[in-house]
Amino acid sequence: MNWLRTAILFGLGYFLVGRLFAVPGEHAHAWRLAAWVVSLLIYTTHFRIERARPSTPPRVVASHVATAVAIGAFALAVALTIRSIAAQGSLRMTWVLALVLFPLVTAVPAFLVTLVAAIVAGRRSGASGLTS
Repeated sequence: MNWLRTAILFGLGYFLVGRLFAVPGEHAHAWRLAAWVVSLLIYTTHFRIERARPSTPPRVVASHVATAVAIGAFALAVALTIRSIAAQGSLRMTWVLALVLFPLVTAVPAFLVTLVAAIVAGRRSGASGLTS
């Protein structure tokens, strides 16, 4: 289950991006762009690590990367839920829903994009292996 530790680590990275790059009062566009760039670096690093594992099928690569994304989104939903409870003194149903929707809305696209990327990368590396 080494992949799960890796997913938790990268999920923590996504969580930290969500918390540390929260929209400040000034230069919100620049901060948002920086968050996207850092998230892209996290994503591509995780993708490369998963692809480097011997004979890992694209579906497995995609599920591992999507798991990390879901972990980060769930952690962010938990943090925001706790913050909401602290500020309002009660738990609103929308935050309970966020605990389910944040991971779902982020992990499904991450899975699909990673699946396509892994298939394309596999074909490209297979094609380059044939010419060698």
